Amino acid sequence: MDDEKYYIVKKKALPEVLLKVVEAKRLLDSERVMTIQEATDAVDISRSSFYKYKDDIFPFHENNRGKTITFMLQMDDIPGLLSMVLNQIAKSNANVLTIHQTIPIGGIASLTLGIEILPQTLELSQMLESIEALDGIHYLKILGRE
Repeated sequence: MDDEKYYIVKKKALPEVLLKVVEAKRLLDSERVMTIQEATDAVDISRSSFYKYKDDIFPFHENNRGKTITFMLQMDDIPGLLSMVLNQIAKSNANVLTIHQTIPIGGIASLTLGIEILPQTLELSQMLESIEALDGIHYLKILGRE
């Protein structure tokens, strides 16, 4: 089916309306606007143009910046402990992609993090050791790498 082919096209080759649709979708996703009408007004396109193209254009995100690591840890339910974990990641120059924390049961919460390891990220083992060394961290396990 020719309608289902995909192309990578430079931004300068795209019609302005398609770029505005992408921007309207970004505004909606970021919740800077609450309705499609507000989004289309903000980027100066018609709602019909938005609906016509919204499912056909997406930004292209390269995934060559770095490797991704997913790990989980069990930690005490102590105010500020999650912040300290995130601070260790930031000090290592890694990028947090996802965070999921369970509701603490018996004073213990599970935390799963997806981290992007960038070229400027310090040694991974040092980052993980610094997290494990925090008071209140019980267990850290690497779940996967890409």
